[in-house]
Amino acid sequence: MKGACILKVNFYEFAHDELFKFAVIVAVHNGKWVFCKHRNRSTYECPGGHREPGEAILETAKRELWEETGAKKYRLEPVCAYSVKNEMGETYGMLYFADILEFEKLPPHEIEKIEFFDQLPTDWTYPLIQPLLVEQVVKLHLI
Repeated sequence: MKGACILKVNFYEFAHDELFKFAVIVAVHNGKWVFCKHRNRSTYECPGGHREPGEAILETAKRELWEETGAKKYRLEPVCAYSVKNEMGETYGMLYFADILEFEKLPPHEIEKIEFFDQLPTDWTYPLIQPLLVEQVVKLHLI
């Protein structure tokens, strides 16, 4: 959805599984926020990404959490479905919360590093979406 004007982020208690294109994980470790820095960007983002063909959305969340943070042991729970609507249409994702207990070496993918924050970062990769996802997790008292 890069380049498209975001009109609205919506949250749902339920959405049909086949609608989910993304999994995004709001993560913490030892009371600190966990954010990723992509190799080609100077901004921060929540772990997450595209669902692979034939992959269950929970498996997408687990795979992306490992690929983007190196999380080895964690507690992962679903939060809610969400959608991002713009003039090009509506795209659905599943939002998760992870309490990461243990990391291993960061896999050699697109993420350069992870960082731990006491406060939420101000330099977001997706500033119109991801702060709202974090807010939803906090609002539901998962943190």
